[in-house]
Amino acid sequence: MAPATSAADIAPKTYAWEIRATGLKVRAGRRTMAVDGLDLSLGIGTHGLLGPNGAGKTTLIRALATVLRPASGELELLGTSVSGVGAHPALRRRIGYLPQEFGYYKRFTVREFVEYMAWLKEVPKTDIPGAVQRAVERVGLADRADQRMKALSGGMVRRAGIAQAIVNDPTVLLDEPTAGLDPAQRMRFRELLQELGRGTCVVVSTHLVEDVAAACSDVVLFAHGRLVFQGTPDDLAAAGGPEHPGDSPLERGYSALLRTSEHEGRTW
Repeated sequence: MAPATSAADIAPKTYAWEIRATGLKVRAGRRTMAVDGLDLSLGIGTHGLLGPNGAGKTTLIRALATVLRPASGELELLGTSVSGVGAHPALRRRIGYLPQEFGYYKRFTVREFVEYMAWLKEVPKTDIPGAVQRAVERVGLADRADQRMKALSGGMVRRAGIAQAIVNDPTVLLDEPTAGLDPAQRMRFRELLQELGRGTCVVVSTHLVEDVAAACSDVVLFAHGRLVFQGTPDDLAAAGGPEHPGDSPLERGYSALLRTSEHEGRTW
């Protein structure tokens, strides 16, 4: 006789945070500790990861994508510790990752590229055509779906990369996703980020304050491998004043917090 299935067995898994880091340290290369003792919790919503070049943003995103292994500390993704190697394949099926540079077969069409990535992420075979169509439509490439990747502009290749990152309806990790997009494409992408953040955890690494202001519900400011600030865009704007450099309240808040962290050697 087969064992009875309880409601607990079929209930969706829940966890306090989609992403939780405690004392997290991650190396970039052998010597540089690019993430140095990070404590961070992120849930449903669109989170903008801000910071100057060299702050450690890309290293952190790569660790969240399970590409880099933590040197020490704890990192949990979707309720699962990444310290166990065996957990990574299951986690990767639930993550959408767009690195700054990504590879693809140039002879693939956009549709073939996104289909291939859906297959790698083990999207059920019968679901792949619909999932691919939704993804290319969401990034505005439906009319280019059967065009070869090698014929696309740089901005369109970037949008195809975003399509593959969202094809499996995942927790989404995006590293400088608006690089190469023109102003109209960036506006459309910001709308997509807001849509995605209503039901999942989206982390967007960028150095563009205006992208965060337009699309993100939460701001994480990162410098020298450490958390400098976490709060809403309004909180970030309130941190600065007319004496700080910047063309907008958000930029002045960004400048003020970075200056404080550098001069006083502390984090918020």
